[in-house]
Amino acid sequence: MAEEKIGVVIHYWTKIGVAGVRLTSGEVNVGDMIHILGHTSDFTQKVESIHVGDDTVDTARTGDEIGIKVSEHAREHDEVYKVTPD
Repeated sequence: MAEEKIGVVIHYWTKIGVAGVRLTSGEVNVGDMIHILGHTSDFTQKVESIHVGDDTVDTARTGDEIGIKVSEHAREHDEVYKVTPD
């Protein structure tokens, strides 16, 4: 599996299990696999939904700040990678 860095976690809402992510390159789509990696975070999951403000979108691009429901605790400064098959 190949990985491309697409962003960084800028916030985590514990009660709702959502990571705020700033996309620094590329794009992410609903259905993509992402890998969140930090000092104590390391998990891979499928993107089930993407939120920009109050809107639900299918695709987010470089420069967007998005919310993604995550399966584990993410932390500020964790790096976000898009996982693609080789």
